This record gives sequence, structure tokens and C-alpha cells, in this order.
Amino acid sequence: PEAEAQEARMTLNDFFSAIAGISGLLFVVTSMLAMSLSLSAQQMTIPLKNVRLVLLALLANFVLVPLLAFAITKVIPLDESLQIGVILLGTAAGAPFIPKLVQGAKGNVAYAVGLMFLIMVVTIFFLPIVLPLLLPGVEVNPWDIAKSLIVTMLIPLLIGMLIKSHSPDVADHWAPVMNKISSLSVLILLVVGLGLNISNILSFIGTLGIGAMVLLILGSLLIGLLFGGRDPGVRSAMGLSTANRNGAAALLVATQNFSGTNTLPFVLIGVVLLLLILLPIAKLLGARSEAVAADTADAPAA
Repeated sequence: PEAEAQEARMTLNDFFSAIAGISGLLFVVTSMLAMSLSLSAQQMTIPLKNVRLVLLALLANFVLVPLLAFAITKVIPLDESLQIGVILLGTAAGAPFIPKLVQGAKGNVAYAVGLMFLIMVVTIFFLPIVLPLLLPGVEVNPWDIAKSLIVTMLIPLLIGMLIKSHSPDVADHWAPVMNKISSLSVLILLVVGLGLNISNILSFIGTLGIGAMVLLILGSLLIGLLFGGRDPGVRSAMGLSTANRNGAAALLVATQNFSGTNTLPFVLIGVVLLLLILLPIAKLLGARSEAVAADTADAPAA
């Protein structure tokens, strides 16, 4: 009876693991489709004509934040699986949630959209090259990572853009559907993923791992804000875009390359922390922007 109970538990665990895997894959694909179906190619590329800002964004997202993540793993003593989680989030940029955050911060949404598109595409090719360099001694197959990111992120992105350019009405119809599926699938992923890894997650509370993730998020935000220049709208867009790491890509790589370790539940914790930290900060930036605008409107004309 005990063996049968253990087998039943394993079967149930396998079932929920499969649900988590499917919902994670669905979240990534539908997020890419929702974004590309709702935005024209012009909307995505016009803000990128400012070469200086583009170069600063690339420097912040693909040089300074990965270096910050690597430095954190060297300064803070963490298990190897947690080090991998920090580096995964540190190297994955371009989250689909960026425009929503920037909108809440009353920032430059057009720039945020263009920036998100750029850094998301760069991430797809950047991760397979950089991860093996930052994780020496860890078995990572660059082609496997590239293949999964191309199939689940780049191809849906291109399909959505193609539909948007040739059949705008079809795109407008399906964009909200993809958005709803994306929201539902990430909810399922978080609930099932957290449930499957609850013991691991509880063991992270009060450890240096949580502190390392918080440091990565706040450090990334500071880097983005410093690189954003004097325009408040662009500065908040740059700050939030740099801080909001690509949890979808990080989870995908963690699931396919580091299953059975603490890396996946730790990345899940990181994704939750991103929302818990950045949503209130976006609201704070938005309130400050409104206050400045109100003060400017009330100021007497010279």
C-alpha cells in the first residue's frame, strides 16, 4: 500500500509538472502573439531611431545588468542552483509586461514598446552565447537554448507581425484573445509551479537568495534610471524596461536545462518579486509625474 501511495503521488506530481510545462509554454507563445498582433511594425520601430538611447538601452540590459548578476553571485554566497537563477534573470531582458508598467508610471509608452521589442529579440540570440560564458562548469547546450527561444518567442513574434501587416482586422480580433490566454496561463503556471515547489520556496524565505534577487531587481532599476536621461517619460521607461527582466525566457531555459534543481522554483520566486517590487514603484513614479505636471500647470506664466 505504501508503494502504491508513493506511485500515486509521483503520478500526480508528473501530471502537475506537465500542466506547469504546458502553461509556461503557452504563456510565452501567447505573450509574443498578443504583443505583435496589437502593435504595428511602425509602432515598434519609430522610437528606435534615437540611436543614442538604443545604444544606452543595449549597454544597460546586455552588459551592465548581466555583470551585476554575475557580481551578486560572487559577493553573496549562494548554492549553484540559486546562482544560475540570478544569472538567468540577469541575462534575460525584454518582458512583455514592460508597456503596462510604463503606462502605470505615466512614462513614454511608445519608447517602451520599441525598446521591449528590440531587447526581446536581442535576448533570443544573446542568452545562448552568454550563458555558457557566465556559467562555467555548468552543462548548457547553446543550440538547445537558441532553438527553444526561436521557436517559442521569435517565430510567434514574426507570425503576429505578418498577420498585423496583412490582416489588421484579424489581428485586432485575436490580440485580446491571446492576451487573455497569456494572463490565464501565467496564473496557472504560478499557482501550479508554486504548489509543486512549495517546500523549496519556503526554504528560500529568510535566506540570502531572496536578498540577491531583490538586489538584482533594484540594481537593474537604478541602472536604467541613470541611463534614461533628463526626460522623465523616457527615464521611467528605461528604468522599468531594464528592471523588468524577461521571466518567460528565464523560466523556459530553467525548465528545459535545470529541471530537478532549485533553479526553477527560484526563478519563479524572482518573477513574483519582479511584480511585487516594480508595480508599486511604477505607481509611485506615475504619482510623481502627475504631481510635477500639476505643479507645472498651476505655475504662473512668466
